[in-house]
Amino acid sequence: MKVPFRWDDYSDQPALLKDKEYKKKMRKREYFSLLKTFLTAVIVLPISLVAMPFVKRKHIKSEDFFSMGVDFEREEEHTQALLDELEVKSILVRFKLWEMDSLVNLKQFLIKNSDKKVILKILQDRENIEDLELLKTNLTTLFKELETHVDIFEIASTINRSKWGFFSVDEYNRFYQVAFDLKTTMFQNIKLIGSGVIDFEYHYTAHTLFNAFKYKYNGISSLLYVDRRGAPENMQFIFSLTDKIAWLSTMVWLSPKTTNELYITEVNWPISNTAPYAPTSEHECVSEELYANYMLRYHLLAFASQQVESLSWHQLIAPGYGLVDNRKNIKKRAAFTTYKYMYKNLKDAQFLRMDIKRDYYILQCLVDNKLLQIHWSLKETTLKNEDFFTVYSRDGALIKDPILTIGSSPLYIHIKDAK
Repeated sequence: MKVPFRWDDYSDQPALLKDKEYKKKMRKREYFSLLKTFLTAVIVLPISLVAMPFVKRKHIKSEDFFSMGVDFEREEEHTQALLDELEVKSILVRFKLWEMDSLVNLKQFLIKNSDKKVILKILQDRENIEDLELLKTNLTTLFKELETHVDIFEIASTINRSKWGFFSVDEYNRFYQVAFDLKTTMFQNIKLIGSGVIDFEYHYTAHTLFNAFKYKYNGISSLLYVDRRGAPENMQFIFSLTDKIAWLSTMVWLSPKTTNELYITEVNWPISNTAPYAPTSEHECVSEELYANYMLRYHLLAFASQQVESLSWHQLIAPGYGLVDNRKNIKKRAAFTTYKYMYKNLKDAQFLRMDIKRDYYILQCLVDNKLLQIHWSLKETTLKNEDFFTVYSRDGALIKDPILTIGSSPLYIHIKDAK
């Protein structure tokens, strides 16, 4: 990246921008775009909030919903074995535009994983944002080499954080326009998703969905983190995770610029005592046990919304936030087994309903035409283990106790025919 931008290899993200004068100058230059963001949000957010109850759930294909984020250059000999063990059929792979020389390795990795659905997240840098001809050249190369190996191209990421290179939504709009123009003129068969706003900052999202640029999305990407709120069920203002998904889905539904498809292409919780690998401060970090519980429950809530096409766990191998810690050797965290068991149970599931009562959650679905319930509670309670129950822990251990403890770690309850 160009100075003052620098990539942090520990946390897999750009380092904080320390040049305050540079940031101030760039934001001043983008004043009119920032004003448009504010005015668009003033109009769009209230309308979409009112329209929320009128957006119907869709039928989400469970086999496409669960996606695993992968660094194709990290622990290459182990990555493939871990993916094979998880048996995932959908992956998200990051690619850095400033490392075009790694394209050969990426293509080889994708060929090895030709049996999987692939989302390629194209990460931007300031040079490609400022030089749109360079961006056009690089994207042309990527699309030409990978169009038969990638199902969805996600154009840019984290556009509302200046350390990632963008200082306004219009800078992103111009960036995305280059990709869309290439699609319409040369690569009609590729699928493009975009927006890429991180966190619950929908004023930026509104501007990416309602503007005068002449482009279209094949779907909207979001990095809907809730880690700073603690548990995934915790409220932000008056909004739960389910509310945030519904509101975002409503904006997607109302926008003339996109098909009605929503992708959450990145989410995690940072793990305690992993600095400098954790992407946030220790204050936001959680234990490995909470990490497994929170990530599982986030997936269950997002799946139950029936409004998210795909959710990518970020990511497979990462010391500060991944399923596997590779600091000394390959160490599978508890969450690895959690993900493996979740995927085994839900990859072919048909969602039925979600019941929530006094902080007690029950997700119900059909698996092989049999009823599966997943129970958890924010306030620990008990439930009788009925004769027609077959109960498994979060990680797949059979539970035969006559009284079940229902708490923060979800239990899988397979319901036999009670007759």
